[in-house]
Amino acid sequence: MKERNSQTIIFKYTISGFVVGLLTVLFILVIDFFIKKVSFSEIAELHLNNPVYLILDLTPFVLAFYAYILSKKYATASDALHSSIKQEFDKTQKIFRFVEKIRLGNIDADYKVQGADDVLGQSILDLRDNLKKNRDEEEKRRKEDNQRNWVAEGLANFGEILRKDTDNLEELSYNLVSNLVKYVNANQGALFIIEDENEADKHLRMTACYAYDRRKFADKRVEWGEGTIGAAILEQETIYMTDVPSTYVHITSGLGEATPSCLLVVPLKFNDEVHGVLEIGAFHSIERFIVDFVEKIAESIGSTISNVKINTRTAKLLKESQEQAETLAAQEEQMRQNMEELQATQEEAARQSEKFITFTNAVNHTLIRAEYENDGTLIYANTKFLKKLGYEKNSDVEGKNIQMFINEKDKNWFNKLWNSLANGGKHFEGFMKHVTKQGHDLWTMSTYTCMRREDGTVEKILFLAIDTTEQRKVSLDHEAQINALNQSSIKVEFLPTGDLMECNNKFVDLMEFSLYELKEKTIFDFVDKSDLNKIREIWERISQGESWEGTLRHRTKEDKNLWLKINLSPVRDMYDDISKVIFIGYDETKEKLMEIETLKQTQLLKKQEGELNKSRAELKEQLKQNKIQAERQIREVEQAKLRNERTLEGAADAIITIDQNGVVKFFNKAAEDLWKLERDVVLGRNVKKLFPKAEYDNEFTKSFLDPKSDKLVGERREIEITDSEGEDIPVIIILSGAILEDEVSYTAFIQNISVDLF
Repeated sequence: MKERNSQTIIFKYTISGFVVGLLTVLFILVIDFFIKKVSFSEIAELHLNNPVYLILDLTPFVLAFYAYILSKKYATASDALHSSIKQEFDKTQKIFRFVEKIRLGNIDADYKVQGADDVLGQSILDLRDNLKKNRDEEEKRRKEDNQRNWVAEGLANFGEILRKDTDNLEELSYNLVSNLVKYVNANQGALFIIEDENEADKHLRMTACYAYDRRKFADKRVEWGEGTIGAAILEQETIYMTDVPSTYVHITSGLGEATPSCLLVVPLKFNDEVHGVLEIGAFHSIERFIVDFVEKIAESIGSTISNVKINTRTAKLLKESQEQAETLAAQEEQMRQNMEELQATQEEAARQSEKFITFTNAVNHTLIRAEYENDGTLIYANTKFLKKLGYEKNSDVEGKNIQMFINEKDKNWFNKLWNSLANGGKHFEGFMKHVTKQGHDLWTMSTYTCMRREDGTVEKILFLAIDTTEQRKVSLDHEAQINALNQSSIKVEFLPTGDLMECNNKFVDLMEFSLYELKEKTIFDFVDKSDLNKIREIWERISQGESWEGTLRHRTKEDKNLWLKINLSPVRDMYDDISKVIFIGYDETKEKLMEIETLKQTQLLKKQEGELNKSRAELKEQLKQNKIQAERQIREVEQAKLRNERTLEGAADAIITIDQNGVVKFFNKAAEDLWKLERDVVLGRNVKKLFPKAEYDNEFTKSFLDPKSDKLVGERREIEITDSEGEDIPVIIILSGAILEDEVSYTAFIQNISVDLF
């Protein structure tokens, strides 16, 4: 068809050229004939004699030939143009159909690039590949999110189960196994506990078995090191089998027997010690994230079993201790006295420890605070720390070693304490003396606590304290007064019922009873029978909260008469109930014979009583002031926290705070403007929402987005972020971390460094 069109064009143009030439010749001849009046014979003669006319006669053929050449070139160019247009049209149609398939969602459609110059086709093909890649990554991300949610929900559910039935190991085991089999969509499950009380008969006992949606009652014993279960315990590693022997599992349903195709055996390991094995069987393969989930559950089960074992052993040891106490009680008199004295000392120490713990809890949020590296280098100190130790600014103390705050006399024991803390030892709580910049002593109630990383290693050491310098001075003064009172007076403590609680050596020596015998006595056993009615009346008034002072006749073990000048003072507890009665007395046996001496002793006793009451009132008032001060300090801390949040909200730079799981907890106004997102859309979501790109080429961003990675805290980095409209923005980011008790948070300070051009 194209060839015929080309020939037609050539033919038309050639004929047209010939006709134009012929008409030109005829036009000239007509002019010569009519205008110049040239005859035909003359025209013929001119053609014969003049070559110009011969050339003129050839004009039709010349123009025909010239038209042929031009038409041929035109036809060739036209054919090439039509062919090129058709190829481009076909290519456009293919690209259109390919794009239409992609628009309709068929991103697996194929397209063959039409040569190296098919830039548009190659671009659309790259677009398809990116769409496929984004789809695959989105599916992968959705799957990972579903798995994480599934794991988090499972850990919460099984954490609740582990808090129940801790006193019934069989019921707890069944609840764990049955719920775990259902949750991981398995078919069979069993829990084995190590019984190692008898080293000669160490084995495993099945405490729960669940299969085919039914509770199974199987009394199975597995010898130590036997089979797959024994191998998992010895190796302390999870075993996953996909080729299970047909005779391995002997659990049947109501319809018959079935052997699982996959078997998961996980040791119940806690603190590098195995307490049992969890065995799960399924008819389908078990995914890796489910295996990891079961291992976490197994660790929690191991922890619970460990606590149950510890409680059992503690009860057993307590029972043995009671039996030993009964045996010791039957031994000789002197040994009983020593044991009673030791017990009294231990009870006093326990009471002092309880008072100390109560005081520590009351100042748990004290304002003196510092943080140290493991080598003792101070990395943070608050304003209260600087003020109490006499420093003006943080640069005076930060980067310095803790040794500069410790007195030379205290360094030996403090270095041992610090080495223990740096190696992960238990925290320290107690009174501690520091040295200020001016060389003065600062007494504090101090707490040193290890702040650990996720792997359990010590990251840094936290110091919390409250100034107790004045209270320490008062306490030392009170202790001196009490010691002086014990040395100079008879001191006894009675219960409100009259039973003797404690007494000093003066009372023991005076009454001639042993300490063990005195513990079985009441105040009514010491008073002479003639004064029994009087002491009962006195005791009745004391039980109503009144004090009494006077002289009573007492009887010793050898039935000797003693006249004691005594003061009975009730002591109230925090509920305003009488918890005990203090007996302060002086021997007036001789004074009865010497009235003058008796008067002197009585006056001294009254003076000491007044001083004691005054000290007690001062101590009570001091405790009240301490309580008020602690409450005021807590309010100041809360106000400071609110001020900090408002300051961060009004900052010009974007500020984001996330927790240890990557969940956004704070998102200020500058961050909303930077990302062009409302904070309600961001708060409570994972920080990855703000960084939608799948991959990043710097370790800073990777560590920031990955909850398991160590964050590059304190480093200043330049990165690019993408706002909600897809625009890349260069920023400078610096990350800081904070740890409060067991919660870790990270705050990113982000500065926009892009330049707006206009």
